[in-house]
Amino acid sequence: MPECRPPKLFVWSLLVALLALPSPAFSAKHKLDKALQKAQAQGESGPVRVIITSTNPSAVRDKLTAKGKMIVAEHGTINAITTIVDSSDLKDLANDPRVVSVSLDAVVRSHQSASGNDDALVGLDLVRSIVGASSTGLTGNGVGVAIIDSGLANIPDIRDQIVAFYDFRGATGKTAAPNDEYGHGTHIAATIGSSGEQNEYRFQGIAPNARLIGLRVLGREGTGLTSSVINAITFATEQRAALGIDIINLSLGHPIYESVATDPLVQAVERAVHAGIVVIVSSGNDGMNPLTGEPGYAGISSPGNAPSAITVGATNTAGTVNRADDAVAPYSSRGPSWLDGIAKPDLVAPGHRIVADTDRSTLYNKYNEFRFAALPGWSGQYIRLSGSSMATAVATGVAALVIEANRTALQSDQTPMAPLNPYAIKAILEYSATPLAGVDVLTQGAGEINAAGAVALTRALDTRSTPWLVAPLPLSTTFGSGDEAWSASLLYGAVQLQNLTADAAIDGANIVWGDNIVWGSNIVWGDNIVWGDNIVWGDNIVWGENIVWGENIVWGENIVWGENIVWGENIVWGNNIVWGNGIVWGENIVWGENIVWGDNIVRGDSLLMRDTASVFAACALEACQ
Repeated sequence: MPECRPPKLFVWSLLVALLALPSPAFSAKHKLDKALQKAQAQGESGPVRVIITSTNPSAVRDKLTAKGKMIVAEHGTINAITTIVDSSDLKDLANDPRVVSVSLDAVVRSHQSASGNDDALVGLDLVRSIVGASSTGLTGNGVGVAIIDSGLANIPDIRDQIVAFYDFRGATGKTAAPNDEYGHGTHIAATIGSSGEQNEYRFQGIAPNARLIGLRVLGREGTGLTSSVINAITFATEQRAALGIDIINLSLGHPIYESVATDPLVQAVERAVHAGIVVIVSSGNDGMNPLTGEPGYAGISSPGNAPSAITVGATNTAGTVNRADDAVAPYSSRGPSWLDGIAKPDLVAPGHRIVADTDRSTLYNKYNEFRFAALPGWSGQYIRLSGSSMATAVATGVAALVIEANRTALQSDQTPMAPLNPYAIKAILEYSATPLAGVDVLTQGAGEINAAGAVALTRALDTRSTPWLVAPLPLSTTFGSGDEAWSASLLYGAVQLQNLTADAAIDGANIVWGDNIVWGSNIVWGDNIVWGDNIVWGDNIVWGENIVWGENIVWGENIVWGENIVWGENIVWGNNIVWGNGIVWGENIVWGENIVWGDNIVRGDSLLMRDTASVFAACALEACQ
């Protein structure tokens, strides 16, 4: 396929034009996220902890303190403050022209999931082989990984890798001795970088020589607050150089309550990526209706909807190296992202029944069935956990190998390879991923992660010219007895670009996007142009009764999920698709708050309907709140 790259002048001219477009006008109500809107609609009263994003945070802070309100934290990088106000104050805040948005300081949870006892256990030795890490000869040496989670236990398998530890459960972070009352963060850290000292070096992590920076935000039950996570991300961003942070692992999240444009947790992630940190986030574990076992879409958690993040779903590998029997775990959250319609996850990785270290923590003490008995000669405690959390840890380890490969590679003239920015690393991981047969892109993203392929692609780069070049290499990797083709595709915003050459894929990620443009938010170079965050014009999208996503997914009358219901706040189960704030009802497709494709047209808050019955029915399901 020939390269599909428009002239750079065209790209930048289009970007300038897009940035000059007027922003849509929002009512005061729309400054409140969905959780706060619902609370107001239900007449809830009393104190509420919120995150206020503002054009003038100091003025808003002074206004609140003058009223006796407590300022819990200030988040300078995203122009926000966390405070406790009364429910009656929300209307006044929403009417303040200096306030951009008001968000609930939502509870975040770790993303491990219950799993059946009949599936194969997967130890870290097998994980390394399954993703192709063993063949790379790399260990993540010197790569800094910040793990924002429940903490890190001071156990021999990770003790020497821990270079710093901070606790962010208060208003600000403070140094502390490594600890983990819940056990989730330690399992994540071991999957990334266990030395294997406690188990005769059998259960080594993907990158056993990585440097681990523990940023604790979750308590002994695996929950915490959004503001704590924002503080930890901000700290990691600001201390990137001092602590040598290359990657942030976020195996946690909360339901999506607002667009990525105003979600403070997403914005903190975007700032980190723009500062040069690779942020890897779990997709969530809401891919299946727990009552019926039926799959559902649009269950991605925040900040897994962050455009620049690498969002990871979980696969069940059946305990084999061969990929022919791999499947996306039913609990793994599928896209598109709620409200914005971004294609997520970006890829999937082994996350089902992963056995790794923990400590005598809540998970170990409370769930005997999770325990894995240490073999003779071993020491320590081990548990098996399933979920997109575990998959994210695997992807983080692979990213560390890619960064090491980049740093240690020499060009043919013995000069060092140019450093990869986070977008190029994301492109490498997506491009080299191997798609699972019969699985749509909103379930698996680009495919299952491939450490051997990602490292081979990195080593093939020639960064001495502009654009970068890629030496010829086979676009496939052997796993066991099977030869698996790479995806050769990238996910940008709401589009999957397929059949790309390696040169085009890496050049596009490194040059067009650079450090200052949000991945997928404004432009997709090639045959497709993403206009804003929601509308895609180009060769790959067909509007009408059915939406064709590339050549892989057909929305509309061709996919049947079950009955017409909205499960919880964020996930759709049924014949019809909930996309954005609207409802797909019959043949009418509602996209976001402002535009309806199909038989109906919505402009702002006014409805110009041919068939209003569907809208009233949708509102009866509380989808209009």
